[in-house]
Amino acid sequence: MNRRIVVGLDGSTESVAAAHWGAREALLRNAPLHLVHAEIWSPPLGVPSAGSEERRQAARTLLREASDELLDKHPRLEISAESFDGQPARSLAHAAAGASMLVLGSRGLGTLRGFVLGSVGMAVIHSVEQPVVLVRATEDALPHAQGRHLDRGVVVGVDTGRPCDALLSFAFGEASRRGCTLHALHSWMLPPLAGSGSAYNPEVNAQIAQVERTGLDDMLRPWRDMYPAVDLDARVTVGPSSEQLLEAGSEAGLVIVGRRIRRSSVGTHIGPIAHAILHHSTAPVAVIAHE
Repeated sequence: MNRRIVVGLDGSTESVAAAHWGAREALLRNAPLHLVHAEIWSPPLGVPSAGSEERRQAARTLLREASDELLDKHPRLEISAESFDGQPARSLAHAAAGASMLVLGSRGLGTLRGFVLGSVGMAVIHSVEQPVVLVRATEDALPHAQGRHLDRGVVVGVDTGRPCDALLSFAFGEASRRGCTLHALHSWMLPPLAGSGSAYNPEVNAQIAQVERTGLDDMLRPWRDMYPAVDLDARVTVGPSSEQLLEAGSEAGLVIVGRRIRRSSVGTHIGPIAHAILHHSTAPVAVIAHE
C-alpha cells in the first residue's frame, strides 16, 4: 500500500469539500494527497475533436487551483495531481489501486437529508477494495472548518455474526489518530410479534440482549487491548441497524460501515445497511470492504 489519499475532483462544491476533508486526513496520517480528475475527452468516431484540448486545459487548471488552495491552508501537505481521459469510475478505481483511501464528494438533496450517489460513486464503491469515503459539502467539511470535524466521535456499525477485522482496524485507527471517542454499535431485532406484545417475554429478551452484548464485547476485546488509549463506547441497541446508525452518527465526524467483497459479477455488491447509510447520513461515510 502506498499510503497516499486519493481524492476525485470534478469542480463541484462537494468534490472541493472532499479535497479539504482528504487533506486533513492526509495530515493526520502523515501521508501524501493525490488529486484526480477524470472525464472522457476523446469524441466518438466521426465527431469533430474541437474542444478536447480546451477541456484538458480546464482540467489542468482545476487541479492546479485546488492544489494551490490546499497548500495555502496546509503548507506541510505533499500534493500531486493527475488527470485521465476515460470513464471516471474506471479511472478513479485505477488511481486508487494500492492507496490507503479514496475520497469522493457526494451531492445532497437540497433540504432533504441524504446523499445522491451518482453512477460514478456507486460504481467506484462496488469495484474497489480500498476504503472509500463519501463527503458532503456540510459546514464541517468545507475549507473554513479546519479541524473541527476531529472533535466529533467516530461511529462504526458492527455485525457480530460476521468477521470484520478490516472494519474494526479502520475504525480504531481513525479514532486513535483523531483522539476521539469510538462508538461501536451493534443492533438486534426483537423476535417476531414481540413488538405487538403477544410474544414479548422480558426474561427471554433480556437473555437475548445479554448474548448480543457478550458477542460484541468478545469481538471488541482484542481491539481494546491493541488500542488501550481509545475511548470506546460499545453499545447494543434494539431496532433496525440502519436507523440506529443514522441516529448515532447524526453528530459524528465519521460513520463507518462495511460491505462484503463479492467476487461474482452477479448480484449486489453493497448490503442494505451500507446502502441506507450512504444515502441518508449527513456525516462523512467510510465504506470498508471485507471478506
